[in-house]
Amino acid sequence: MNESLIERSVPGAGSRQVRGACPHDCPDTCALLTTVEDGRAVKVQGNPLHIATAGVLCPKVSRYTERTYHEGRLLQPLRRVGPKGSGRFEPVSWDAALSDIAARLGAIAARDPQAILPYSYCGTMGLVQGESMAGRFFHKLGASLLDRTICASAGAEALVQTLGGKVGMKVEFFAEAKLIMVWGGNAITSSVHFWRLAQEAKRQGARLVCIDPRRTETAEKCHEHVQLLPGTDAALALALMHELVTHDWLDTDYIAQHTLGFEALRERALRWTPERAAAVCGVPAGQIRALARDYGTTTPAAIRLNYGMQRVRGGGNAVRAVACLPALTGAWRHRAGGLLLSSSGFFPADRATLQRPDLLAGRTPRTINMVTIGDDLLRPPSAGFGPAIEAVVVYNSNPLAVAPESAKVVQGFAREDLFTVVMEQFQTDTADYADYVLPATTQLEHWDIHGTYGHTDVVLNRPAIAPLGQARTNTQVFRELAQRIGFADACFGDSDEALCRQAFGKHVDFQALLDHGFASLGIPDAPFAEGRFPTPSGRCEFFSARLARQGLDGLPDHVPNYEPSGSSARYPLAMISPPARNFLNSTFVNVQSLRDAEGEPLIEMHPQDAAQRGIVDGQAVRAFNDRGEYLCKASVSQRARPGVVNGLGIWWRKFGMEGTNVNQLTSQRLTDLGRAPVFYDCLVEVRPA
Repeated sequence: MNESLIERSVPGAGSRQVRGACPHDCPDTCALLTTVEDGRAVKVQGNPLHIATAGVLCPKVSRYTERTYHEGRLLQPLRRVGPKGSGRFEPVSWDAALSDIAARLGAIAARDPQAILPYSYCGTMGLVQGESMAGRFFHKLGASLLDRTICASAGAEALVQTLGGKVGMKVEFFAEAKLIMVWGGNAITSSVHFWRLAQEAKRQGARLVCIDPRRTETAEKCHEHVQLLPGTDAALALALMHELVTHDWLDTDYIAQHTLGFEALRERALRWTPERAAAVCGVPAGQIRALARDYGTTTPAAIRLNYGMQRVRGGGNAVRAVACLPALTGAWRHRAGGLLLSSSGFFPADRATLQRPDLLAGRTPRTINMVTIGDDLLRPPSAGFGPAIEAVVVYNSNPLAVAPESAKVVQGFAREDLFTVVMEQFQTDTADYADYVLPATTQLEHWDIHGTYGHTDVVLNRPAIAPLGQARTNTQVFRELAQRIGFADACFGDSDEALCRQAFGKHVDFQALLDHGFASLGIPDAPFAEGRFPTPSGRCEFFSARLARQGLDGLPDHVPNYEPSGSSARYPLAMISPPARNFLNSTFVNVQSLRDAEGEPLIEMHPQDAAQRGIVDGQAVRAFNDRGEYLCKASVSQRARPGVVNGLGIWWRKFGMEGTNVNQLTSQRLTDLGRAPVFYDCLVEVRPA
């Protein structure tokens, strides 16, 4: 057999290495090597031959064997025997579970399939174990569609309206930049491979600036920290534009040839003096001026934008404003200049072939936003809403932990008349409320294929070990449900390897993926050096006619938070809820070594705010607002700026001090663009417990 089609042997009896991909919601999408001895995975490491991974993994994924062989791993189907939320289940056979699930879903679908809702997100980023066979099943069924917006859709829509797609500079060239602005993200925690490149640039003399309300680990390692108030990023970007215009730090040739709407943007920017922005952002006007000078006079200058700054009411406008900056200075001319939020728009994934929306056969089911699941599970049937939700199938997500205003989410999932199926690796908060819990495979046990949003390589995942216990892939569960319901379409017979081959079709050499585990896209080093943006005009669109046709502002602007800092005497503290360093959203919270490293649920407070409330470091406190209360420990430090607290997430509720987490406080409101959540647009008060 051709060696490229099998795993590479390594020294030691019965030992081999299997090429794979990290499945988690991180821009780095690492290429993995799993060492298997006598059928057991003993080590997971980064593939040193993959340039973006360079043999290095984050502390979370380097412990992936601990996750796979965790004593709490679900290894057999379970059926509820106690009240919802009690976590009381009995073992049941796969045949009995799938037969009952198919019968109950079929009965609901016979009345109105829209009463069935899939609920999933990025528990795996894989195109196959994500929305391939699942999409086919729910489309054929005619179930409600899910608007998957809970993480990135505000920023994504902003990029589409400005640059034409989720596109940007190639991450490897940050190493050559002379100025790097890390805006709205904690790269040390959330993108370790980008941070390696930033450090390389720093050693070559680059200046690093972090723009973030929290004094993160990344901020501490940068030359400068711009500690603005949450939700004020657009005001800062507009003030930077003001300075670029007034000092003529502009590339007028690039603007003339490759942008649209400059005169209108110029007029708006001239209204945003540094003093005006300083009053909004809570940072000195002099710091804004100096940052604009550095950006306008340093070549090449690069911006690594991240998703933290778009989780507020005006998040889409904020991303639009920042995305205009490189075109004003002509930074796109250089391969080490420009901006990167997401590179996922470069990937030619054939989602229609994977998910088969044609199986809807002309039906147009309603769409339910995953952010508002708390309200929607409690809605009665109505002409505007449609049927009440009678069944939810949850996979690749943990809504009781991750969805906002979680008291309502719990109330909705606690409905005795709601039929809930959860496909999971562990007994999560959401699994506790299921009627059936179906054991799912981990990344080491199945085929999958991954695009990325932080580099430009496709990465293939091959199964390294057999599924543990009775665990089954998501794809296999939906195949068997389709068979039991009576769906005879040939597409339900496609194997996982066949689905991997369909994902990119002829756009990517599948043999190269088999041979190496990854394959690079043919993206130019400086993709927009000569314009050619994937917008309708081919230009960077400062003014979006598409937004204007929707009745929205065609230019980016500062849109104040729903709950602006300092606007409430009752709840005077703005709260953001960035991820804890050792977790990834709600993933890894049950891994004991990572939970031990994280300690306990914390809310960070500035010493000034803590002293005013009689709070000392390590004390139990209650954070609260009209939506709920959250009991945790106070961490009093300079990581928080005055008037802002940082509720580190996302702990599973069951590991919280009172069975809640920080999403007890967040709201179900949506952003200006992209219908996304506003997790960081939240006012609270904090008092001693």
